[in-house]
Amino acid sequence: MKNKYNKLVRDNIPNIIKENGETPIYHTLNDEEYWDALLKKDTEELEEVKETESKDEILKELGDKLELIRAMAEYQGFTLDDVIKQANKKKETNGGFQKRLFLETVIKKEY
Repeated sequence: MKNKYNKLVRDNIPNIIKENGETPIYHTLNDEEYWDALLKKDTEELEEVKETESKDEILKELGDKLELIRAMAEYQGFTLDDVIKQANKKKETNGGFQKRLFLETVIKKEY
């Protein structure tokens, strides 16, 4: 019996599969494939966060999102610290999301 996944997995997953007595079939992605796979994985992880109900599971899924952000940053030549600094810089100028503001409409000035 085969289970098809066709998705990016964490580095240790093939070994974990082998330890369970199964045989993983996988390959290393080229740069273009890797970036596309990271973007698809981001969508997958977002769906998992949305579907999760318990606080413990949400924390695990947010950890997965953070690891994905780290991988995306490293692919682009940045560190996670670089990303955090950029986020903090933008938070200084534009604020964060703590106030839960939901913009409905902007009425333009008439000149």
